[in-house]
Amino acid sequence: MKRNLWLSLWLRTALAVAVVAAAALILPHWWLWALLPLALAVVSWVAWAISRAVESGLRTLKPDTGAPHSDLPFEEFEELAASLDAESARQTKQFEATAESQRKLELLLDSMQDLVVAVDSAGRISWTNAPMARLMSSSSGSVRTGHALVQTIREPEVLACARIALEERTVAEREAVGFNTGRIYAVSAAPMAEGGAVVVLRDITRLQQMERTQKEFVANVSHELRTPLTSIMGYVELLIDDGNADANMTAQSREFFDAILKNAQRMGRLTEDLLVMAKVDSGEQKINPAPVRVAALLQESIAAASGLLKDDARLEIAAMVDTEVMADTDAVVQVLSNLIENALNYGRGAHGSLVVMAAEMVAGPPSMVKFSVRDFGAGIAFEHRERIFERFYRADKARSRESGGTGLGLSIAKHLVESHGGTIWVESDLGRGSRFCFTLPQAPARSNPLPDEEQASLN
Repeated sequence: MKRNLWLSLWLRTALAVAVVAAAALILPHWWLWALLPLALAVVSWVAWAISRAVESGLRTLKPDTGAPHSDLPFEEFEELAASLDAESARQTKQFEATAESQRKLELLLDSMQDLVVAVDSAGRISWTNAPMARLMSSSSGSVRTGHALVQTIREPEVLACARIALEERTVAEREAVGFNTGRIYAVSAAPMAEGGAVVVLRDITRLQQMERTQKEFVANVSHELRTPLTSIMGYVELLIDDGNADANMTAQSREFFDAILKNAQRMGRLTEDLLVMAKVDSGEQKINPAPVRVAALLQESIAAASGLLKDDARLEIAAMVDTEVMADTDAVVQVLSNLIENALNYGRGAHGSLVVMAAEMVAGPPSMVKFSVRDFGAGIAFEHRERIFERFYRADKARSRESGGTGLGLSIAKHLVESHGGTIWVESDLGRGSRFCFTLPQAPARSNPLPDEEQASLN
């Protein structure tokens, strides 16, 4: 650029000299010949001053670093342009990679069997996968992206889960929600970090049908088994009574009859437990809590378990609070009876079985009464405590078969206690026995307490 600038300046100077010479030839005045050298000097000096000014300006744009000057003083702008081009290319590749990842993610979500819908912080639909779009199309006629979720999905349970995830920023779940299409879905809604929430629906229609069929089968079979089992036990008891009176019955025959009666009773207990679980699953097990005194519950439980007490078994009450609880008497007596039976079967030591019952207040609010049944047997290992209340789970399978346990007693007890608004748990140490505890809400104080005679009779 500097070479081109100097060339331009000298060309202009030469042009000026040519103009002055032409003027001297055209104008025949002797004094113009005298002014010609002066004009040439002035023009040369102007050209030199202009070139110095331009060179100074160029140095200002590009400071002198001691390195040889380049003929291209703006080459750093070319480097900047090249860097911008490279960055633009990199950003373009990154955008393309992001778009490709998003496309793969959408394909993955579209291939899922679960239904997924994302909503923004205002509850408007921002994205759905293909299965959810098909459900929306079949139920509301169109997928309304950008519209409120309530305009497309009408089920209150789904909307409630989405609301909890948006407002409370916690995960919300519903186990089974029926849609107007006849399908049943398990719903889960979770908040997203940037705001909004994602709702996932899992189709459990077939699973629900299988569970319903299984529950109906168990209930029907258990119900049908009650009549023949009752007959078998009645006839065997009659034969045993006749055999005890008949001196001709052999000891072996009596042993066979005893084995038949024992196993028939075991099947009867299993049948009863299965019927209770069937009622629990179907919702037929109704709980009707009413104020009842703690003493009455403990006494009825002892009376119900009296047939299980043998010569070496003892049942004691260590502590009993004098108050009332909100309880369904039959249900709570069943819970206590199951716990007492387990304590007698699994808490047997070298000197027999000792079961200690207690009822005491728990600091509130809310005011609760804690019932406990303690044995002094082998105890329960830590790995079994979390699963001890599951259906058919038995920590000691050998002793369960020996004692005739069904593995359903604790599961039934847990359901009944939780139906009252209480909790049940176990405390145990190996070699020191176990203590099963559960809580029931204390009944509110009555304005008309029981007469002294009735209260004394309960105590």
